[in-house]
Amino acid sequence: MATHRRSVLAGSLASFLLSLLPARARTIAGKLPWHPSAGIPPAQTHPGGWEFFTAEEGATVEALVDRLIPPDPKFAGDAGCAVFIDRQLAGPYGSAQRLYMRGPFQDGTPQQGLQSSKTPAEQYRAALAALDKHCRATQSGKVFAALADEDKDKLIGALEDGSLELEGVRTPQFFDLLLQNTKEGFFADPIYGGNRDMVGWKMIGFPGARYDYRDWVERHNEPYPLPPVGIQGRPEWTPGG
Repeated sequence: MATHRRSVLAGSLASFLLSLLPARARTIAGKLPWHPSAGIPPAQTHPGGWEFFTAEEGATVEALVDRLIPPDPKFAGDAGCAVFIDRQLAGPYGSAQRLYMRGPFQDGTPQQGLQSSKTPAEQYRAALAALDKHCRATQSGKVFAALADEDKDKLIGALEDGSLELEGVRTPQFFDLLLQNTKEGFFADPIYGGNRDMVGWKMIGFPGARYDYRDWVERHNEPYPLPPVGIQGRPEWTPGG
């Protein structure tokens, strides 16, 4: 009986292995079915108008991020953070496709992350409208983007500490969201629309997506001498060049 069972098992195993041979042969004969980042390749951001923001919303966001990270003449000024935020809000991030967005919604600690029933896109739309509405009512009809830098900084400080009350907006939460997205836009790969001309990487000496910089790993406290490289290479590189 034991011998018979071993024969059956051996025959089943042989049949199973033989069933795999055609599939393996196709894999070897053809191209590999997978390549790096095949699942979620980065979508290149193209220059142009706003994809999510209205013209007025875009002007407000540009004014906000320019005060959070003021243009530096040494590093070519505008880093494109507002464009980065616009493109993110127009995509899966803006609609919270990868976040759990079902209740119950309760106030939580900062360490618990986002605790809102509104998507990031909804939070931006509501906060920007409320901010400009407040400015028109208190700043002689001017919107936020039209204010002097000193007045902008005072309002941003009030957003941060919660002393500025905006209709339907939790201002410290919105400030944290805006600041986080601005930092992401400053240091993300340029393919996403921010970090224009790799300004953020140049500022901190980050080599970017270079394929190999092992020669420099152990050379501490030395500036990296080569220019950074993005996912798509460098702007001055041309196909075949």
